[in-house]
Amino acid sequence: MKLSIKIIVYYLLGLLVLLIGVALGSIYVPPGDIAAIVSSKLFSTELPSSIPDVFVSIVWDLRLPRAILAFIVGGALAVSGAVMQSVLKNPLASSYTLGVSSGASLGAAFIIVTGFSIPFLKMFTLPAAGLSCGLLTVFLAVKFASKMDKNLENNTIILTGMVFSLFVNAILTLITSMSGDHIKQLTFWQMGSFALKDWSSIFILFPIVLVGVIIIAFYSKEMDIMTFGEEQAFTMGVDVFKIKWILLGLSAALTGSAISFTGVIGFIDLVAPHVVRKIFGSAHKVVIPMSWIFGGSFMVICDLIARTIISPSELPVGSITALIGAPFFAYVYFSKRKEL
Repeated sequence: MKLSIKIIVYYLLGLLVLLIGVALGSIYVPPGDIAAIVSSKLFSTELPSSIPDVFVSIVWDLRLPRAILAFIVGGALAVSGAVMQSVLKNPLASSYTLGVSSGASLGAAFIIVTGFSIPFLKMFTLPAAGLSCGLLTVFLAVKFASKMDKNLENNTIILTGMVFSLFVNAILTLITSMSGDHIKQLTFWQMGSFALKDWSSIFILFPIVLVGVIIIAFYSKEMDIMTFGEEQAFTMGVDVFKIKWILLGLSAALTGSAISFTGVIGFIDLVAPHVVRKIFGSAHKVVIPMSWIFGGSFMVICDLIARTIISPSELPVGSITALIGAPFFAYVYFSKRKEL
C-alpha cells in the first residue's frame, strides 16, 4: 500500500475512533444524531425534533469534550515519546524517564494537600503547578547531566533523569503517607482520568500542544540525521547539543502540559511510536503526525474502556494503558536483548 493511502486511511480511522468514543456509553447515541448536534452547536443549524434534549447534553457537554481531550492528550504523549526515543536513541525512552511525571505529581500533590489556589488561575492552579514542576524537574535533570558530561551523552541524560525521578518520587511518597485525608485523590490523580473535563481544558491545552507539535515537526530532518549517530550528525552541520536541549524541552513540555490536566497516564508514549514506525517507517516527517493520530486514537479507546467496562463506575484510564503498555514494554525490552 502506498504511503499516501496509508496516511489517508490512518486519518479516517482516527475520525472513526473519535466518533465511536462519542457514540458509545451507557446510552448509545447514533452517529447521525451526533452530526446533527455538532452542526447545530457550531453552525446554528436547526436541530431535528426527534433528537431528545438528553442526547444534546450527553454529546456536547460530556462525551465530545472528553473524547477530544483524550485525543489531544494521547497525541501529545505519543509525539513526546517519538522524539525522546529518537533523540536518546533508546526504544524504551520517554519523558517519564526524565522525571516529568514525577515532578508533575509532586506539584499536584502540593496543591491537593495544601488547597493552595492562585486567584487568577483558580481551577487551573493544579494543572499549572503540575506543568511547572514537571518542566522544572526535567530542566534540573538535563542541567545536572550537562555539568557531569559536557557532551551530554544519552546514557548520562537517562541515568540522571532516573535518579531525579526516584528522588522526587520519594518526596511524593512521604507527602502521600502523611496526608491520609487526601490519599484517594492523590492516588486517582497519579493514575489519570478524563472525568468531569469540559471545553475549557481543551481551549487551553490544544493551542499549547499544537504549537509544540508544529515546532517539533520543523526539526524532523535533524532527528533523521541524528539517528545515524551524534558524530555523524555533527559532521553534517547539526548542532547536536543545542538540538537536544530544544527537543528534550519541547517533549517535556508536551508531556507536562498533557498530564497536568488529566493526571499521570503512562505507556502511550512508549507504545505509539513503535507501532507507527512499524507501519510508516522511520522518517520523522511522517512519524510525528502519525504518532499524534495513533496516540490520540489509542487514548480515546482506552478511555472508552475505562468508563464503560464497569459502568456506571469508572476506572482510571492510566490503569487501562498500563495493562496494555506493560506487556508491550517487556516485549520491546526482551526483543532488543535477543538482537544483541
